[in-house]
Amino acid sequence: MAAPAELAERLESLAPGSVRDRAIDRLAMAHDASHYLMTPLSVVTVRDTAHLAQLLGVASGSGARVAFRSGGTSLSGQASTTGLLLDTRANFRAIEVLDGGERVRVQPGATVRQVNARLARHGRKLGPDPASEAACTIGGVVANNSSGMACGTEHNTYNTIVSAVLVLADGTVLDTAAPDADLRLRTASPELWTGLAELREHLRADAGMVATIRRQYAIKNTMGYGLNAFLDHDAPVDILVHLVVGSEGTLAFVAEATFATLPVRTHTATGMLYFRTLADATGALPALVASGLATVELLDATSLRVAQRDPGADDELLGLDVDRHAALLVEYQEPDADALAARLAAWSELAPTLPLAQPAALTRDPARRNALWHIRKDLYATVAGNRPSGTTAMLEDIAVPVATLRATCEGLIELFDRHGYEDSVIFGHAKDGNIHFMLTEHFDDPGSTRRYAEFTEEMVELVLRNGGTLKAEHGTGRIMAPYVRRQFGDALYGVMLRVKQLADPGGLLNPGVLLNEDPDGPLQHLKLTPTVEAEVDRCVECGYCEPVCPSKDLTVTPRQRIVLRRERERARLAGDLALVEELDRDYRYDGLDTCAADGMCQTACPVRIDTGKLVKRLRAEHDDSLVAAGWNVAAGRWDAVTRVGAVAMTTAKLLPAPLVTAVTDLGRIVIGSDDVPRYDRGLPRGGVRRRPREAADAVAVYVPSCIGSLFGPAESSQGVREAFLALCERARVAVAIPEGVESLCCGTPWTSKGNPRGHRTMADTALPVLREATRAGELPVISDGVSCTEGFLHLTDGAGFTVVDAVEFVEREVLPLLTVRRPLESVAVHPTCSSTHLGVTDPMVRVARAISDDVVVPVDWGCCGFAGDRGMLHPELTASATRAEAAELAGREFAAYASANRTCELGMTRATGRPYRHILELLDDATRP
Repeated sequence: MAAPAELAERLESLAPGSVRDRAIDRLAMAHDASHYLMTPLSVVTVRDTAHLAQLLGVASGSGARVAFRSGGTSLSGQASTTGLLLDTRANFRAIEVLDGGERVRVQPGATVRQVNARLARHGRKLGPDPASEAACTIGGVVANNSSGMACGTEHNTYNTIVSAVLVLADGTVLDTAAPDADLRLRTASPELWTGLAELREHLRADAGMVATIRRQYAIKNTMGYGLNAFLDHDAPVDILVHLVVGSEGTLAFVAEATFATLPVRTHTATGMLYFRTLADATGALPALVASGLATVELLDATSLRVAQRDPGADDELLGLDVDRHAALLVEYQEPDADALAARLAAWSELAPTLPLAQPAALTRDPARRNALWHIRKDLYATVAGNRPSGTTAMLEDIAVPVATLRATCEGLIELFDRHGYEDSVIFGHAKDGNIHFMLTEHFDDPGSTRRYAEFTEEMVELVLRNGGTLKAEHGTGRIMAPYVRRQFGDALYGVMLRVKQLADPGGLLNPGVLLNEDPDGPLQHLKLTPTVEAEVDRCVECGYCEPVCPSKDLTVTPRQRIVLRRERERARLAGDLALVEELDRDYRYDGLDTCAADGMCQTACPVRIDTGKLVKRLRAEHDDSLVAAGWNVAAGRWDAVTRVGAVAMTTAKLLPAPLVTAVTDLGRIVIGSDDVPRYDRGLPRGGVRRRPREAADAVAVYVPSCIGSLFGPAESSQGVREAFLALCERARVAVAIPEGVESLCCGTPWTSKGNPRGHRTMADTALPVLREATRAGELPVISDGVSCTEGFLHLTDGAGFTVVDAVEFVEREVLPLLTVRRPLESVAVHPTCSSTHLGVTDPMVRVARAISDDVVVPVDWGCCGFAGDRGMLHPELTASATRAEAAELAGREFAAYASANRTCELGMTRATGRPYRHILELLDDATRP
């Protein structure tokens, strides 16, 4: 049910355009990484802190409840609501590095990775290091008191936050960094200030409660409110900010947080230690922890068996005959080589005393380190990706004192067996007694739901019996809220209730989360996952894909494209045909037209889903048969098509730009915006036709991209085709261009539009030409547009060809034979989605560094969203996708701007107003005699 009209109008009046109450908006945002599903009344994109304060006032007056949503990676249901969902991600991403990196001020929509990327320039990082750092945002880090693999309790969010800008439930905005912040709190909220002071004295006067609090927070613990704040801090304002840490949006909104940072320890040594039993592994923990290891990650026997199925498993793991084995992934992290050498010297004495199943060595090799961490990090992906269709994946976490870790793990394994949970792996941060385990469940089956409830009850008993906490990192959420009283006891639970009453007397903020007296609360609003299609069924809705998606701030993300398919199927099964029709109508633009289909989502997805492939297939199903037939005809007459296109571009360049734009706009209205490109004055003239080139001693066959014959180079530039040939001639590296090249294409235009027939037609044209030119695959095929290189790899898959991008070829075969005569003062480099997929980004950066000592890859770079012709069909996609990168680049001037694909160069030129050129054009300029 959407928000009542009167409420929606009031919300919209605060910031026109901020309310999203279509079914597609509410259903897309209903899903997060947890196993709960609650559809909000409305979604409001918060503009700024003042807007949020006004929203709280309107919500309070209407009786609506609110929840805050940022990254949507939380696992315990704390970002779900049937009230108003306030989206605080898009407009709260500011990051300000302070004191040379010693501190950093961050808004809640920035991801941990984005913050650390800026701090890395200063050799610093955040203390919390959650595994979801690529996608989780600072809002969630603060709300859940995040920690991670290495930070323990010493450097978690609670212990590294310095101050925050809070928006209280009544709309009061409080900057706790102000010198008179405590006085301001007392003046603005006297009952809250007085209540916190009274609770402080009440707790400190009770030795029993003090002892319980100290014991509870000696380990990682995110159950309930952080009552240690009353013992660790004196001023009510400081107590408040530390209570808000881990409060999961139930006490206040954190509009900004300032953290103390840690030095980055770049010298590492890593190893996988295999033990015959879990007892041997946990028994070795005291000595290992005492040796100064930064991380000690546990993998139980089931984890090892599951990891052996991973294609990336190494020979050592594959050769292990797993019985009752366990493993510890260990790593030393030190600031310099001498400190690491000292650690390794001590390790050489410790290692022989460990009860290892086989000898172990620590490695400093980055590739080997990555392979070892791959084993640990891909456990989740392996289990989740292979779960039965229609099941929901749940990743749980607990913590116990290290002394009871073995008994707890063994108890969990017994519970898995008793309740029939197969492949339930146990892994986690053994150094902290903090482990994770994964379950998959059919919540559409009442019997399975009962099984899950019975398992949970027995798990709670096991953990508390062993002196542990029911939530260590993932937050109490909805799943453990009814168990807070059991873990802390009536007295301390009463203190928590009083904290909530003081900070949110009207119960406005996130009801049902963190504190809940309803014992059945964890079993309400469970997420059902109907079977839809392969890509959809594998998705665990973690949200890791979202930060890399070009359309994330325009329409929907890969996760949302998938969950909307689930929602459509759920509506179809329920017979709600009106909802199916509404979703189909809005999905055409939101889900299909504005998807760049660049595959960047796959690079971040733990189960390797390429949502772009799903979109391409759905486009094929929606495509008009005449349009599809036209594209198939074009594939057979590609030379003529590109020549007509080039002539049109050149003609348009000679005419007044507003006139040409008006004509294309009219065509878009009449024919359709997804079929007619929009012209703008920033587009170049047409390119020059490709022509064959003989070379008797050729070492490669060069296929210039057809996009270069359609779009000419930047003003006063030679273009990548001429640059590549000049570089090869200069280095005396012979390359040939095949006969018939003018009719060749990599096939990407047809795959992008979901036109397999046209793609096959192009393959039928291209493969014979390439086979003859390369002497049946003896010579490599070189492409000068990195997306074209990726296209040729797909087009020639299984045909026996070697395809290499021109940048990689030049960096390896040509650059060592050149002399840089005119270096550039500075170069800004824009990687692309295809350079990421193909591993061409590093060679591109190395070429840039060969011609300049000042090379910058923007922290906020991302796919430009131009995506072939998508940037002309939907220029709003490119504008949205490039906004952050363009803003970052606006801070300084560069001598040159480079990329490795002509359409990406056009997109970035449009976004920044700076002339982007292919990196090989810059290299040609710099090495000319």
